[in-house]
Amino acid sequence: MTDRERSGAALLSTADIRQDPGIKKLLSRMPAEVGASFSEQQLAHLRIALGARQWGKHQLDIRGTLRIFHWRYYYVLVAGRNSRDGQRSQQQLSRLMLALVISVLLVISTMFGLLVLYLVKSALGIDIFEGFSLGIWSWFKALFH
Repeated sequence: MTDRERSGAALLSTADIRQDPGIKKLLSRMPAEVGASFSEQQLAHLRIALGARQWGKHQLDIRGTLRIFHWRYYYVLVAGRNSRDGQRSQQQLSRLMLALVISVLLVISTMFGLLVLYLVKSALGIDIFEGFSLGIWSWFKALFH
């Protein structure tokens, strides 16, 4: 039995497929008499067939298009809590990506903190190395003059 057949069997065993949010949405888009003509089994199979198209709600859902000269490119960025059961390799990749994101955020935070400390030091006139400057303070002052 394939995964698709197993998921279909699980859907067929539900008490009332018409209460499924996806099926409710599907039925709301058609005349009531047409929606009432579907059997439970037909609705279950429609749910399986349309399941791949329903992304659900994501905490982060950014979609758009970019026009570059006469070509158009689309981009999609979706993120949210993973409710699927993952394989070990997917879980390891997920942990690696989490570690990478946390590392990048830590590096960016550290660099920003050092920049703020340097600007405060420079604003107070503290000169750690006599006659040496990174030039950041002069650039920062030039932004506001």
